[in-house]
Amino acid sequence: MSNGADLGRLVGYQLKRVQAALRSAMDAALRPHDLTTPQYACLELLDQRPGLSNAELARGAFVTRQSMNVLLRNLEDAGLVERPASAPQGRALPTTLTAEGRARLVAARGDVLEIEQRMTAHLDAEQADLLLGHLERMTDALDPRPRDSPTLT
Repeated sequence: MSNGADLGRLVGYQLKRVQAALRSAMDAALRPHDLTTPQYACLELLDQRPGLSNAELARGAFVTRQSMNVLLRNLEDAGLVERPASAPQGRALPTTLTAEGRARLVAARGDVLEIEQRMTAHLDAEQADLLLGHLERMTDALDPRPRDSPTLT
């Protein structure tokens, strides 16, 4: 007989299962667009807030700053984003989408939204709003970062 908790009744465990399934579905959907899930997240963030710094993008895409450096270099080499050679002020290099980056994002977005719709198809609008509110409060309870950190919406 186990003394442990029933994993199926733990919210954290269920959230991790959803996250893993979502990541797998997104990776598969984005592969034909020659994008990874973190790259897609970065392009979405830049579409919503052009000029974000490496640190802001890393927080919003849930990767380390070092990983974001590599990710941005790869996106830059692919012609999807551009950064100035030197920072206009301070040390942060503001990043923006290129026309090709915006086109790739638009092409991939429909596939990502289809996954979102499939994932939430059993929820009506009120249930979806309620779920989003609960998830936001759970994040607030655990996350010490200020509320103005960039996130995908």
